[in-house]
Amino acid sequence: MSNAFGKAYRFSIVVLLIAAGIALERFGVITYLSDPYELNYLLTLLTQHVWMVFVSMSLATILGLAVGIIFTRPRYKKYAGIVMYIVGLGQTIPSLAVIALAMSFLGIGFKPAIFALFVYSVLPVARNTLAGITAVPGWIIDAAKGMGMPNGRILFQIELPNAMKVIITGFRISLVINIGTAALAFLIGAGGLGELIFVGIDLMRPDQLLAGAIPVTLLALFADYLVELLGLVVIPRGLRIQEELGK
Repeated sequence: MSNAFGKAYRFSIVVLLIAAGIALERFGVITYLSDPYELNYLLTLLTQHVWMVFVSMSLATILGLAVGIIFTRPRYKKYAGIVMYIVGLGQTIPSLAVIALAMSFLGIGFKPAIFALFVYSVLPVARNTLAGITAVPGWIIDAAKGMGMPNGRILFQIELPNAMKVIITGFRISLVINIGTAALAFLIGAGGLGELIFVGIDLMRPDQLLAGAIPVTLLALFADYLVELLGLVVIPRGLRIQEELGK
C-alpha cells in the first residue's frame, strides 16, 4: 500500500512539474529569463531581497528572544502582558501602513524597509518564546533547583531546550511573513523582488510579474524547509522521539 502511495506521489510531482513548465512557457517566463540581462537583474533583486530578510530577521530574533526570556523571569513576569501588547502593535497595523510610517521618519531606501520588516516580524518570535518557556513544567525547574543548578544554567539547559519547539514555530511563522512582506519594500526604493512584481503589474506584463512572484514563493518554501532542518538540530532528540511516540 505504501509502495503504491509512493509511486502515485512521485507521478503527481512529475505531472505538476510538467504543468508548471508548460504554464511558464505559455506566460513567457522562460523566454523572459533566457535573456542574460534580465536573469542577472533577477539575481540582483533576489540578493537584495534575501539581505533585507536576513538583517531584519536577525534583529527581530534577537529582540524577540530577549523579550520572551526577560519577561518570563519572576521579577518582570507581571509586565509580560503589557509588553507583549506593545510588541504586537506592529502587526495590528497593515504592512503597507508600517512601511509608510517608517518612510515618514527614515526616508526611503534600505533603512526604513529593515525597520518596517523588523517591526512586523518580532511578535511571533517574542510571543512563542514567552509561551514556550512559560509552558515548561514547573516540576522540571524545581528538580533542577533541587540539584543546585543556578538560574543561568536552568535557563540555557532546561527552559530553552524544552521551549525550543515552540520558539522554532514562531521563528518559522515570522520568517515566512517577512519574506512575503519584503516584496513591498520596492515601494520605498529598497529594491527586492517586489520590483519585478509591481513593475509587471504596471506594465501588464505577466512574464515579469511571475518572474518576481515565483522566486518569492520558492524562497518562502525553501526557508520553511531550512527551519524544519534547523529544528532537527536545536530541538533535543529526546523531545523529538517523545513527540513521534505520542503520534
